[in-house]
Amino acid sequence: MLMATWKLLHYFTYHKVTVVTSYPLGDIICNRDATGWISKWALELMGHDMRYLPRTAIKSQALVDFVTEWMEEQLPTPDVTHEYWMMYFDGSVMALGSGAGVVLISLDRSKVRYAIRIHFSASNNAVEYEALINGLRIAIELGATWLYVRGDSELVIDQVMKESSCKSPLMIAYCQEVPRLMDKFKGIELHHIPRRDNDAADFLAKLAARRDPSPSGVFINGIHEPSTRIPESLI
Repeated sequence: MLMATWKLLHYFTYHKVTVVTSYPLGDIICNRDATGWISKWALELMGHDMRYLPRTAIKSQALVDFVTEWMEEQLPTPDVTHEYWMMYFDGSVMALGSGAGVVLISLDRSKVRYAIRIHFSASNNAVEYEALINGLRIAIELGATWLYVRGDSELVIDQVMKESSCKSPLMIAYCQEVPRLMDKFKGIELHHIPRRDNDAADFLAKLAARRDPSPSGVFINGIHEPSTRIPESLI
């Protein structure tokens, strides 16, 4: 359930969710004496409107009635008109500098490629965040409202999805900036992919890091400071 709330945050934020289960999850999560991981999970789930119902045996016509009632209560009218844009992002740190690469694929399957030259000292994780944040900003400017995001930085994806914690103030600031941008979409999903499946964004990131000339069809941007500010409380 916890992973579902992370990956489908926009659904859990705007809808009441009913969990049908054969296990007493409600009693476990709502147990005030819980400690350790259970108390941590309960704290994470506390902000969502969720109820837990036991799974019971249903037969014959009762099953039909149950399914009909369930569908009417739980499922909104499906939006068959929307489709998802796709976004791939990657970062690169090399001897000549750092860079980020972003590939956006629109609804008509046309591709927009960005190579972003980073003109400040940045770690490998920082350039990955720069790629993700700048890619989200570009997608917003281009009018994307539904977006699949794919990147090969497992750490960045895990931190954004709250599966691992940030250490430095800059990483915390980056990790806080991403959800603010995600809130501007009607629907968005982040997925980790193998490096071999991210060749196009990797090529653009290395192109920007090497300061190579822009090939045809590639937009070159430059940024001279981090795309987020460290809150004074973290300094």
